[in-house]
Amino acid sequence: MSAPLRDFLEIPYDQLEELNLKAKEQRRNRVPAEQLREERMAYLAGEKRIKAVTVCFTDLEGRLHMLDYDKKFLLSSYDNLTFDGSSIRGFSAQAESDLRLSIDWPAFYWLPADVFGPGKVLVFAEVRQRDGSPYPGDMRSKLKLFLDELYEKEGLTVNLANEIEGFIFLGRNAEQRYRETGEFTMVSTSGYYHSLPGDPLRTFIDMAAEAQRAMGFSNEKDHPEVAPSQFEMNYSYTEALIASDQILLYKLICRQVASRLDMTASFLPKPVTGVNGSGMHTNISISGSDGVNLFHDANGEEGLSDYAWKFVDGVLYHAKDLCLLLNASVNAYRRLDPHYEAPNQIKASGIDRGSMVRIPIGNARTARVEVRSIAPDAHPHMAIYAILRAGLSNAETDPSIRKGEETLPDNIYDAITDFRASAMIAEVLGEEVQAKYADLKEAVADRCPRKLGTLIKRAEVQFHHEVTNQYLWSRF
Repeated sequence: MSAPLRDFLEIPYDQLEELNLKAKEQRRNRVPAEQLREERMAYLAGEKRIKAVTVCFTDLEGRLHMLDYDKKFLLSSYDNLTFDGSSIRGFSAQAESDLRLSIDWPAFYWLPADVFGPGKVLVFAEVRQRDGSPYPGDMRSKLKLFLDELYEKEGLTVNLANEIEGFIFLGRNAEQRYRETGEFTMVSTSGYYHSLPGDPLRTFIDMAAEAQRAMGFSNEKDHPEVAPSQFEMNYSYTEALIASDQILLYKLICRQVASRLDMTASFLPKPVTGVNGSGMHTNISISGSDGVNLFHDANGEEGLSDYAWKFVDGVLYHAKDLCLLLNASVNAYRRLDPHYEAPNQIKASGIDRGSMVRIPIGNARTARVEVRSIAPDAHPHMAIYAILRAGLSNAETDPSIRKGEETLPDNIYDAITDFRASAMIAEVLGEEVQAKYADLKEAVADRCPRKLGTLIKRAEVQFHHEVTNQYLWSRF
């Protein structure tokens, strides 16, 4: 019997989990990037069964882009990876299109071969300008630099856990085909926590959760959500940059698993009229150099420290500045409908789930604040960066803001206006990025009906930043 022609790397799930958890721990412990670069390159050179390295980055709207580099080429040219930035929405103009990719070697993942194909590993990269300096539109680099400065100057570590909801629809590319079909077909009509073992929704959740666990997410629980065909898979908190990367990987895993099952995983905030939308509740805490949770005070209001409440006040004070970043699409403003537990009230509460910020029950380890108004289609690095800058801004606020009666904008045009006028956003993102991002959102909004109405329109799906492509964008 002849030997197989191909012999590409396939690692059992239990070993994948060990490898990815070790890499995650190295990141949390801030092992020097140079040390990890040498370690990873030695591994790639020695592991003959790896054929390619998937290098990924995000555009200005948070869409994940992936390039597969031949392993041998990458090992010899890792310090000179270039791409055409003019082809990326919101990036360089055509006349200044060349950009570089700088591999972030600590952000390295071993992939489940049955989900992503054998013989590949994945690593995140930072976008650089021609001279090697950080590219202003790369929000991951901005967040990484900010978190590093917090740690180096103040000994602070930001911890994050995200609760990401989504829908499963029948058929591949259901979002791209919505222009013709005008509807999504649910794979299940079960509700909260209720889905029979082996039904299509539960099968998807099981497969996605297994892949997620293998990639080092430290799973906690998974279940069907309130709306039919809706899901949520929760995992443990971790350092903020890792957590932001995991949001992108979570959605990638879900989309890939769904596609293999002839389904579509959708993270539109409100894809179906008349049922609950999808959110991405984001739990935040900050710990000091000794690992103590600075948000906890057993005697404080709702168990939070004054430091934590000042953070909450900063987020609420800048709520309208942040709104477009947290609700980044026309469709997102349907989710802010108060009839469906919408987190659209600019206030903080331990019990009211209509509040922008909720204070969950916690203890010395788990005390945190939960930003509820963020949708699952937000750019994770940009949104988290802006929330942290707002919360740590030391803005002069009155604690009465926590009980405010104002609400977030109910349409994207008002959110764009607030965003363009925000001095805080100009400082945090830079005026050029602020203008580019607002222009992108306005271009989409102008292709959609100005009034949302009660029914979801084809345009808000077709031109959504996670759905549209060159072909769909031209169908206007």
